[in-house]
Amino acid sequence: MRKEEKYKILVDYFEKEMPDVKPELHYENAFQLLVAVILSAQCTDRRVNMVTPELFRRFPSAVEMALASPEELYGYIKSISYPNSKADHLSKMASRLVSDFGGEVPDTLEQLVQLPGVGRKTANVVLAVIWGKSAMAVDTHIFRVSHRLGLVSDKCTTPFSVEKELMRYFPKDKIPDAHHWLLLHGRYVCQSRTPKCEKCGIRKLCSYVKKKNPSV
Repeated sequence: MRKEEKYKILVDYFEKEMPDVKPELHYENAFQLLVAVILSAQCTDRRVNMVTPELFRRFPSAVEMALASPEELYGYIKSISYPNSKADHLSKMASRLVSDFGGEVPDTLEQLVQLPGVGRKTANVVLAVIWGKSAMAVDTHIFRVSHRLGLVSDKCTTPFSVEKELMRYFPKDKIPDAHHWLLLHGRYVCQSRTPKCEKCGIRKLCSYVKKKNPSV
């Protein structure tokens, strides 16, 4: 099967199965999403959603958060992973938003990655979700699923190389949704240690399944 055909089948499948896909992180605006994604690094969305309501009540915008010390922010996020470094990142990120961008979240990759605590993956989430841009954020789930399904070659050994390959084959207007499709598929079906292959609706396309059972 040609790769273009495989991508088309995937798009058709996920558009039917996940027609209204959206982030599982809770947020009401660009600033809140940016904060939530920073907090979600190596932490579950469920845990992040437990701490952000009180955090956002106390610091509803970059202006208020910029005035907070890392120590104060730590008190609100201490139950998530790496709270010390994330508190420092949030404090510096908010300060930079205020000083350089008037307190508003920028809409370009180049500007977003200037913010402390914001790497390419985080920036791409914001670009896709808030600004509707064709940006593919590659996390561990998407990296794993892309290889198992055979969407990318074995030569794609870095998140950036996977991102470029996915961007090449997914239709441009489907890329924002494709990020969530692959992420949620990896989170709930194509799990790392115990993939639920028997429940997977696209297992006939899967290179991982075919390696385990060539007769499929």
